[in-house]
Amino acid sequence: MNKPAAIQPDWLSKSLAGFVLGLALCLLASGLFAWLTPGGPGAPNKFQATMWITAPVWAGVMSSVYFFRSGAQAWRWLGGATVLAAAALLACRQFLC
Repeated sequence: MNKPAAIQPDWLSKSLAGFVLGLALCLLASGLFAWLTPGGPGAPNKFQATMWITAPVWAGVMSSVYFFRSGAQAWRWLGGATVLAAAALLACRQFLC
C-alpha cells in the first residue's frame, strides 16, 4: 500500500511564509477589491470596506499555511499567488484607469 506523504512539521518556515506572503496577498487583495468593485478606488464610502478586507484574507492565509506538506511548498505556492495577484493589480491599474 502506498501511503501519502505526511505533512512535515516545519512550522517556522510555514509561519514565515504565511506572515510575509500572507501580508502581501492581503494588501494585494485589498487593492483588487478597490479596483474591481463599482466606482473604482476613489469611490466614496469604500475606504472602510477596503481596509477591513485585509484581516480575513490574512487570517485565512495564516491558518491554511499549515496544510502545505513542507515550508518550501508553502513559499512556492504563496509566492506564485502573490505574483499573480500583483500582476492582476497592475493590469487593473493599467487598463481600468
